[in-house]
Amino acid sequence: MILDKYSTQFVSRGNVFLMDLAISILVSIGVAVLAFLFEVDIVSERMFDYCWGLSAGLGSGVMFLLLKTHTIIIRHFSFKDSVRFGLAALGKIAVMAVALLVCGLMSQVAIPMLLIDGMLTILALLFVRLIMIFVYDSYKSKIRDLEKRSRVLVYGVNDKAVATAARLRGSKRYEVVGLISQNTQIDHTLLADQTVYHFDTKEAFEEEASNLSLRGVIFTAERDVNAEQDRLVRYCSENGLKVLIAPAVDELSDTGKLVIRKIKIEDLLGREEIKISLEAIKENFKDKVVLVTGCAGSIGSELCRQLAGFGIKKLVLYDNAETPMHNLRLELEERWPDLSFVPIIGDVRLVPRLDFAFRTHRPQVVFHAAAYKHVPLMEENPCEAVMVNVVGSRNVADKCIEYGVEKMVMISTDKAVNPTNIMGCSKRLAEIYVQSLGKAIAAGEVAGKTQFVTTRFGNVLGSNGSVIPRFRDQIERGGPVTVTDPNITRYFMTIPEACRLVMEAATLPTENRICVFDMGQPVKIDTLARRMIELAGLVPDQDIEVVYTGLRPGEKLYEEVLSNKENTDETSHDRIRIARTREYAYADAVKAVEELGELGREVRIPEMVKLMKSIVPEYKSNNSRFAEFDK
Repeated sequence: MILDKYSTQFVSRGNVFLMDLAISILVSIGVAVLAFLFEVDIVSERMFDYCWGLSAGLGSGVMFLLLKTHTIIIRHFSFKDSVRFGLAALGKIAVMAVALLVCGLMSQVAIPMLLIDGMLTILALLFVRLIMIFVYDSYKSKIRDLEKRSRVLVYGVNDKAVATAARLRGSKRYEVVGLISQNTQIDHTLLADQTVYHFDTKEAFEEEASNLSLRGVIFTAERDVNAEQDRLVRYCSENGLKVLIAPAVDELSDTGKLVIRKIKIEDLLGREEIKISLEAIKENFKDKVVLVTGCAGSIGSELCRQLAGFGIKKLVLYDNAETPMHNLRLELEERWPDLSFVPIIGDVRLVPRLDFAFRTHRPQVVFHAAAYKHVPLMEENPCEAVMVNVVGSRNVADKCIEYGVEKMVMISTDKAVNPTNIMGCSKRLAEIYVQSLGKAIAAGEVAGKTQFVTTRFGNVLGSNGSVIPRFRDQIERGGPVTVTDPNITRYFMTIPEACRLVMEAATLPTENRICVFDMGQPVKIDTLARRMIELAGLVPDQDIEVVYTGLRPGEKLYEEVLSNKENTDETSHDRIRIARTREYAYADAVKAVEELGELGREVRIPEMVKLMKSIVPEYKSNNSRFAEFDK
């Protein structure tokens, strides 16, 4: 800030010397004027005045230089330093006394005048320093208060931007100094007592940022962040300014306070907010018992958060991860103290434990999010992928039938489309079983009433173990940031966005079908890594190196497009479509899952993988040891 420049500077020694000299001389002149006013009898007034004034200046200057009082740092002035000023004052009046004796002007009147001069000189010098210390401390206190308040501009001139600026008035953390508009016609006009600024170029932004002592820019909508990521956001990153975002209404703190947060890479990759039928969703889940498997994971935990606000009767949490489950429990207890929920540590592979959860709590809706999801890890542990993703999904689906669950929603992945790895194929096999079971019920081949909905979507931003947290950790450690291939691309969706679509799909007439989500445009992972480095205020390949490590086993260079019109059908929601997939007979699906489960339990990897490829012929291994089974 501008004030910082002056708060750390010292007053030059020369200026201090001149200040002290002026004070001392003014004191002596004041004493002489008082003598004149009180008509003190002096032998020769004109001669006395000249001798008095000149000797005062000479004596003061000599003593200040000898005692080096001008080298004392005023802000660090102490009692010991006052002794030096006392000696300087004594020396001054001694020089004046000698001068008066030489000039023959010493008299009984001059002695008390000298004593008064000495005392007043000491008091004046000390008083001025005390005043300066008081002013300096007040000044520093003001600076500290200003430093706590970052000077920011709010992006936009719409109602939300103006309201945000108004809500931050009086904030202890932010001082809004203006609004940013794309309209050149209102540049430097006033809107709601705020100056409106327009920036055409980087240079214009940098100049105004310097003039305003700017610390950051606050956005009030994710779409604005996305639109400005290659202009204003980049300008801020390159100039070390904070890029902040005001939360949406549902992100306000529990106290209703506006909590501004730093912008994240997720904000730059996000799209227009998805419109969902909130009332229909609430009506669908209100007063119902809902069970979420894999509840402690990224998707499962967000499903729980959103369900908690839908007036459900009870939320049953099911996961085998102890610490994440504990953390989720603490969060739910704090944020929704009136919510009835039950945490169950359990594994979807263990039928008796699942039976306990279903038998005890009788869920009406089940969200099945439990799965192993990391491609390279499952390529190394294929039997575990099959046991959890395939057999575990069958266990959950069968319990839904046994206990009369109204609807089961299974979370799948885009990697199930033309899979190139164990994980993707295991999820496709789970889809096959669930879909065939649902169709068998609809056809009257299997007794039951459960409706099955499967949802497919791509990578979720910031999920546990995903690329964004890994890049963030690498950047914090100083790099390098590792990218598998400079051309690798992925489709991304935010976790809340994905969960909203999952619940929307659950309300649509999509039973026994596979719902796929519109994932938008693919993102180059290399671009994502470099933008994250820039958001950290660093320069890619200079401050943080980007290193390419090569594709990992089972990894694709490009993910499949989920929602092509050629391979999907429309629904009433423009972001949800129905996948056209090969249908399997339920009896064949049961036989396949039983055989895979047996091979998985016996860890007979080659036979198991060969069977997976025969059931899902489009499964072709990529950069994997299992590619030999494709021949």
